[in-house]
Amino acid sequence: MSYQAYLDAIEKKTGRTPQQLLDEAATRGFGPTTKAAEFVAWLADDYGVGRGHAMALYGVLKNGPAVPTKHVGSTGSHRDEALELRLDGIAAR
Repeated sequence: MSYQAYLDAIEKKTGRTPQQLLDEAATRGFGPTTKAAEFVAWLADDYGVGRGHAMALYGVLKNGPAVPTKHVGSTGSHRDEALELRLDGIAAR
């Protein structure tokens, strides 16, 4: 599953775009220095998001929307087509 596919799955499950979730996280005090376990617990408790998917969004919280270059254009299961993740939602594409 690509990085973008993880974010799209979170949107489908929660009804909120990745950016909306990141904005909510910021209002709750979550940021790049937040421990992963705290962020994952919030998404699980409030939205029922599983650990793997929550970790994908945590990666964006921590490192921004750039896809690790090793996954762009690769042939592995985590390959992505673009260097930048879309956070504005599926409907915006």
